[in-house]
Amino acid sequence: MESYCAGFELSEWRCSGLADNLIEWIIDYALKSDELRDTNHTNTFVRLKQAASRVYTSEKYERRGEVGEVAAHAVCRTYFNTIPVAARVNYLSASNDPVKAFDLVHVRYVGVDDIELWLGEAKFFKDRNDAIKDAIGSIKGHITAGFLKNEKLLLGPQVSNDIPHSAKIKKLLSAEASLDDLIASAVFPVLIAANSDATASHVSASEDYSAEVDAEMKALWEKLRASELTEKIKLKLIYVPLGDKDALNKAFDDRLKGLQIG
Repeated sequence: MESYCAGFELSEWRCSGLADNLIEWIIDYALKSDELRDTNHTNTFVRLKQAASRVYTSEKYERRGEVGEVAAHAVCRTYFNTIPVAARVNYLSASNDPVKAFDLVHVRYVGVDDIELWLGEAKFFKDRNDAIKDAIGSIKGHITAGFLKNEKLLLGPQVSNDIPHSAKIKKLLSAEASLDDLIASAVFPVLIAANSDATASHVSASEDYSAEVDAEMKALWEKLRASELTEKIKLKLIYVPLGDKDALNKAFDDRLKGLQIG
């Protein structure tokens, strides 16, 4: 279990700061590896606009979950040193279509030769109990044989050749490989970004605040344990306590739409 809070500024939860940080990550989240490789000071703004158009272009942003997906991407990249196997947007048939797939597909290198496939779920909700309930339902659906076989067919051809051990990753995702091998090599991070009573009732980081966030996170973990999923797969809970989910959603959308103008 890990928790990551945006912190406080001038006695308020740092909503704007978090929205800014998430926008900074959309290039890494939305662009393919060859596009990232060719990004430099002469085309950064163009790349940012390209990424913004791929995240979503819908006017009805209130119930979209991309904020949680970008947060999951950023947390795993920053704190767990993962590398994207394929850009999430490659799953999309159109930029406004929701996709029934893992919200995150990364690889983490362990030692010299071992790898972990990180197959993530991200939930961006007002109510954290609703979020964990929805996450449990999604995970149960995503670890069925039919879903995993379809994911392998989808992901295998998208594995970038320029990432380390790409051949080993492709082998795990091949149709011939046993799903048991995939499960054994997989970690399932579950990011819950939801309103926190602790964050809403504090104006600065403190020991009391940390203890209250920790209690909220442990309550979420107990729900995961009660689902019995922890006995079947390797789960990692990532909790992002929010002061105001709706405010963050609007702040992110305003910045995203600003990049899409023109």
